[in-house]
Amino acid sequence: MTRRRGTLGGHTYEFADLRALLAAATPERSGDVLAGLAASSEQERVAAQATLADLPLSTFLRELVVPYEDDEVTRLIIDGHDAEAFAPISSLTVGGLRDHLLRPETDTTALAPALTPEMVAAVSKLMRVQDLIAVARRTPVVTAFRSTLGLPGTMGTRLQPNHPTDDPVGVTASIVDGLLLGCGDAVIGINPATDSPNRTVELLHLIDDVRLRYEIPTQSCVLTHVTTSIEIMERGAPVDLVFQSIAGTEAANDGFGVSLSLLREAHEGALALHRGTVGTNCMYFETGQGSALSANAHHGVDQQTLEVRAYAVARAFDPFLVNTVVGFIGPEYLYNGKQIARAGLEDHFCGKLLGVPMGVDVCYTNHAEADADDTDTLLTLLGVAGCSFVICVPGGDDVMLHYQSLSFHDALYARQVLGLTPAPEFARWLARMDMLTPDGRVRELAPDAAALRALTAGVS
Repeated sequence: MTRRRGTLGGHTYEFADLRALLAAATPERSGDVLAGLAASSEQERVAAQATLADLPLSTFLRELVVPYEDDEVTRLIIDGHDAEAFAPISSLTVGGLRDHLLRPETDTTALAPALTPEMVAAVSKLMRVQDLIAVARRTPVVTAFRSTLGLPGTMGTRLQPNHPTDDPVGVTASIVDGLLLGCGDAVIGINPATDSPNRTVELLHLIDDVRLRYEIPTQSCVLTHVTTSIEIMERGAPVDLVFQSIAGTEAANDGFGVSLSLLREAHEGALALHRGTVGTNCMYFETGQGSALSANAHHGVDQQTLEVRAYAVARAFDPFLVNTVVGFIGPEYLYNGKQIARAGLEDHFCGKLLGVPMGVDVCYTNHAEADADDTDTLLTLLGVAGCSFVICVPGGDDVMLHYQSLSFHDALYARQVLGLTPAPEFARWLARMDMLTPDGRVRELAPDAAALRALTAGVS
């Protein structure tokens, strides 16, 4: 790779290769410091950003941060790049791309085939928070299964009814709690306490029974490993969305026990079930900055660039949902509320620009330097930015995964103050159940609430 130099205040900084330049240009985060990749000073960071701004976009098609011959994610990115779509912007630098994106007349939704993840990661490193928000807001990505997500003016929610023992009564109580507060239009998605195929099938039937009984236009997901999903689909389980955690390098995905061919098999299996009613997007992926570094599979690349490479994996399978669990991996990778907020907005911007239906788990672990004020701030910023969906748990406290996320009430707040609605099919269901007021707010006591609450009475 080519060595590059940047000058600031009479001092010259050298960057050994493209990976080093991208890492040094990244706003500070603890994961890059941990990996020994971060800029040594703010002066070096500014010099790197100035150097990166002058870099032609075509550089990223010649200099690959992870070798083509060693990594199937790199091959996916390069082999799938649309040269014809790239031609109109091929003369731009990274800084020129930033200017192009910020022009109100630019059709940002049409750029996805032209851009590689490395280009998108690079331009995000030059952007202020307001830039990330402004561009993402103008870049809707719409997907559909039984509900339609990503439409302008909407914010979806994943209802996450986790329980430390997968107790059916506890899970059902959380589902009812979320539905009564207008949540669950993106998915009712459970992180199971075990990866048992039999338990996964039981939980899927539990959600499906609730959905069918009340004709709820949503989808279910038990976030088990993709191999378990393939097995239970073959057994006839009611699988709506197939889930998998993914990362931005082949080695990191291998650590998750997945490959592109395995994901392709799962995607084809889910499509064959024909369970969607308004669309056929049937995959659900989760990502998070630091996942490749934590697996020692980062190839000397900064965590944010690798995160965006994961979105290239996701978009290859036309997913219904993708979300970054932005503060979940821990303070070793995103130390405090400021780093978490910046990362969440970067991830959302980068995913949208690549054509991925991005949501965010606005969250933090209990040993991070963050609190509920930080989640309030990031939730509000994401709502302004047009985030497709957020994750909500009872009381904002996940009692199974032991981390802090958003509550159902937080989603009500965001929708109210920003004038947002649930997915249209779900909003119509809430109205039919008389759970919405005439101005679109969820009622405190809906007339049919007793019927929903009665669900727990028959669960054992």
